[in-house]
Amino acid sequence: MLQLTHQSLTQRRVSLNEVRRHRLMQICGSTAVGLLVSLMVARGITFFIFAAGIVCLLSALLFAFKNKTAASSFTLLCSMSAMLLTLAITGAGMFDLAILGYPGIFIFAAILGGVGLFLSVLGFVIAQCTLIVWLTMHGYISPNAPTLSWSHLIFVIVIFVVIGFSVYVLVQDIKALMASLQVENNKVQQSRSQIQHLAYHDPLTNLPNRRLGEKLFNELLAQTIQSNHHLAILFIDLDNFKPVNDALGHATGDLLLQQLTYRLSSGLGHEQKIIRFGGDEFLVIAPCQYDDELDNLARKLIHDCSIAFEIKKNKISVSASIGIVKAPEHGTNFKQLCRKADIAMYAAKRAGRNTFRYYDQRLDEISEARFTMLQRLRSAIENQEFTLFYQPIINIKQHKLDCVEALLRWPQPDGTMISPEEFIPLAETGGLINDIGIWVINQACVFCARMRAQGFADLRIAVNLSSTQFKDNKILSTIKQALAHSGLPPSALEIELTESLLIEDTDNIQQQLDAISALGVTIAIDDFGTGYSNLGYLRNFNANHLKIDRSFITHLGYNTLDDTLVTAMIKMANSLGLKTIAEGIEDTATLRKLIELGCDGGQGYLWSKPVSAEKLTALLSSDYLNVLNKDSA
Repeated sequence: MLQLTHQSLTQRRVSLNEVRRHRLMQICGSTAVGLLVSLMVARGITFFIFAAGIVCLLSALLFAFKNKTAASSFTLLCSMSAMLLTLAITGAGMFDLAILGYPGIFIFAAILGGVGLFLSVLGFVIAQCTLIVWLTMHGYISPNAPTLSWSHLIFVIVIFVVIGFSVYVLVQDIKALMASLQVENNKVQQSRSQIQHLAYHDPLTNLPNRRLGEKLFNELLAQTIQSNHHLAILFIDLDNFKPVNDALGHATGDLLLQQLTYRLSSGLGHEQKIIRFGGDEFLVIAPCQYDDELDNLARKLIHDCSIAFEIKKNKISVSASIGIVKAPEHGTNFKQLCRKADIAMYAAKRAGRNTFRYYDQRLDEISEARFTMLQRLRSAIENQEFTLFYQPIINIKQHKLDCVEALLRWPQPDGTMISPEEFIPLAETGGLINDIGIWVINQACVFCARMRAQGFADLRIAVNLSSTQFKDNKILSTIKQALAHSGLPPSALEIELTESLLIEDTDNIQQQLDAISALGVTIAIDDFGTGYSNLGYLRNFNANHLKIDRSFITHLGYNTLDDTLVTAMIKMANSLGLKTIAEGIEDTATLRKLIELGCDGGQGYLWSKPVSAEKLTALLSSDYLNVLNKDSA
């Protein structure tokens, strides 16, 4: 910026010097022509004075031509002053026609220099006039009043023409300066308008930003309060927008936001305002009278967001979660209302996304509790307060231990445990899941390696992974480091994934799973049957095991529908080369039924609930498994 300013100033100086040089050449040339005309009718000493003046003017013209403006100005002003003084002294003194030429000197000084030069010339001319008067009064010179002739008219005309031309040039310069100032002023006004626009609008979408949004909100709030209506803020947050940026690039994400802006803006009423709050977040400010109006508006916004976008030959689908607050019911402060709308929006996300929720006082309490829990989670990670419990997974066909599943627990000082269902979703949204995941994988691998060294040579361990752990593309390196640190062979590690992971950014996920599978690590799909249950995904993602959710196992043998579903799952899995593991087995009758259906493995309280590492070691060292096998046979 400084460099540009310096360049601009330099260019202005060059331009100003060029104008001054041009004016010098014009004045020198026009004055020389005038003197040449006067020279033709001059007689005696006047002839030689004019001739000397012409020579000086030609010298000044030469200096100007060579871009020596200072020397040219000095030569012009000094020579003309000296010429006029000489003409006055040799002529009629203060009554000589030469005195009429002094205003021209003033004009030359004004055109060619600044205040300093003008005042210097003015003082110099006054001194000359004073000198003429003094010399005349003391008898050193005798004014010679000439007889009027045509030559006097020519001298006067020359003086008038030269001075008139100088005045014309000066006025034209002033006009040009005024025009230039007007242009500059217009540019300043335009720049100011642009700066003001940028200060109040989002550069990507050209929507009002949150600063202008607050101003619009306050204006609309005053109007709605007078009419006894409500003013609602609908806080829109796009679901799954980050994978669009990660997979297709930020340029594609920007195009999506621009298309979405046009789509949402086109569907709003005149009094409804849309604002880009930041990132993939938008606000809609809408006057309303009844909640039904807001319900319909929220559903329309969600529908508009869910329509697929076609960008660079890609069809991209996103959804939106919306939180709604109403003023003055929930407050009148814009920032506080936005915070409450944000809380309501996250409630919509927890409700499954692609929906909307109204703000409620209880949401604030939940938000505070979540914030407190998040702070405790950070401390728990730093202090390694977590522990792992383990639950056996049994090969029910061969009646032997096949694997143990590592399950995360958070012990509390009072002896209770906080369930992973409470803190894992919070860790995912709070950006802490990767730190927790790294700790779990490392601890599980170390434990399994130690158990194998103690005599359980074929023991394998299963670890649950969150879909969030795949988003930074570091899960492969995390697994490699854990295996290298513990010395556990890759074939002894199994990762468990939920079905929902398989439909998120499939290309990226598949590449990571292919790399993990190439290490020799096996892959299991957890809680199968509760999600999309798409067996095609299982084939594409190198799954080895299918874990049937406990909800299908609990009433097995008593519910015909569950029997049919479990049978179908086992048969389809077998056709794809997948082994099945049933979760939630609690009695031998269920175990026998699963063996009859051809299930490969089982897990549940029949063998053991999740226990600590010490209890699992003691359990595996006993003959409990053999006793259970005899009972189930």
